[in-house]
Amino acid sequence: MKRRNLLVTTTLAGALAFSSLMPSAFAHDALEGIGNKVGEAFTPEEIEEMQLGYTSEGSKNVRFLSEVASKQIEPINGSQKNMADVYAHKGFAYTGTHTAGGGNGGVRVFDLSNPSDPQEVAVFANEIPHTWQEKVIVKSVNTPHFRGDLAVVSVQQTSRNNANRPDSVGGVLLYDVSDPYNPERLGFYPLDRRVTGTHELYLTTQGNRPLLLTSNPYADYYTHGTERDFQIIDVSDPTNPEKIWEWDARDLEEVPENWNGYNWTDPNDRPRAVFNHSVITDNNGHYAYVSMWDLGTVIFDIRNPEEPVYLGRTSYEPHVKGAAHSAALAKGGNILIETREVANPVGEGFESAYGYTRIYDIKDKTNPVLLSQFTTDLTYDVPNPPVSTFAKTVHDPKVQGNTLYLSYYSGGVISVDITDPTNPVQIGQYTPERGNTWGVFVDRNYVLGSDMNSGLKVLLKNNAGGNGNTPTP
Repeated sequence: MKRRNLLVTTTLAGALAFSSLMPSAFAHDALEGIGNKVGEAFTPEEIEEMQLGYTSEGSKNVRFLSEVASKQIEPINGSQKNMADVYAHKGFAYTGTHTAGGGNGGVRVFDLSNPSDPQEVAVFANEIPHTWQEKVIVKSVNTPHFRGDLAVVSVQQTSRNNANRPDSVGGVLLYDVSDPYNPERLGFYPLDRRVTGTHELYLTTQGNRPLLLTSNPYADYYTHGTERDFQIIDVSDPTNPEKIWEWDARDLEEVPENWNGYNWTDPNDRPRAVFNHSVITDNNGHYAYVSMWDLGTVIFDIRNPEEPVYLGRTSYEPHVKGAAHSAALAKGGNILIETREVANPVGEGFESAYGYTRIYDIKDKTNPVLLSQFTTDLTYDVPNPPVSTFAKTVHDPKVQGNTLYLSYYSGGVISVDITDPTNPVQIGQYTPERGNTWGVFVDRNYVLGSDMNSGLKVLLKNNAGGNGNTPTP
């Protein structure tokens, strides 16, 4: 039985904040036909095409952020891989890898005891043939089955359901990284081979119970509903991960029962794409925020993870493309940051714009209210004829205190003051030369950026010096 319709009417409570930014490239709706398909390797030619000449000269000493280290990942068997997302835990950085060099770059571990000279100390999770490992999350857990630092790693096939690659399968690898120098494999959660794999994921704990939340784009579409895009897995025993719940959009009043797993016509009679791109939770693991592309950010109460409750979702005005890509929380979980990755800036009846950030009040999680939008001078810089490029769209958000950090591909890392969430103000920007910044993570007194072209970036905050660099006032 479907739940009641909780369609959200958003209102703009704050003025738009404009600021300047350098351009960039990649990661999206694979079925839209832009660039490559999710899970297939980007060629150097495709990368160059996606950047479209929007290459930055670089600006490494900017207000509040100063580069103290830049470290490329080590080649594997003579093949140079490229970096994807980044995470930090107990003084170590964990970076995923994308598809360059055919994938199988694994997760790289960097010792950050000297932030100005990070050292790559381990590689793991690259043992499944013809896959890539974009996302890694690490948490300390304590269960009857495992006590230590648990890493969960997304695994995606470079060629989905390829009959000539029977050993290739997507899903999630689980590793013990209590000794980051010597990661040990614990288990694997596989998906149907018709599904490319788990694109993004999140690891949370409810008390001593660790839960893995997965985003498996197009699982519904590719398997005709046999597998679901959003799944919750109990990993109390990491050697035996157990799926306890899964969801698809058919449960919503506004989505028909015969939904094909991807195509949807919204209540404004606009054609939309619906799939699960990513997921996060609050610090207590009470609420899940699922980025369901044109359906918006869908909010669940997961305090009972076997029976989560749908609360509400963000939604879009008829002229706004959806593309809910990633999310972050601020103000004690009362503010939702939603980044929208729009690489194709045009569409009949839609505004001409690349992806930008929307900020919502979610004190009432059944009714998210749009407070403001954060754009840059690239957002509406659409050439004639229009060009599809990732160079001008936002990617991932992270929040520490009242500062929002955005990874912006060749725009690098942008910091935004959200003290007043109705009026976000850019306060800093770090742009590496020919930057392709995929991820950003805030830890201790530094910000980490993962650049697909040149590797790990370590940025010190708040006028903390290093290597002779100090931010300009």
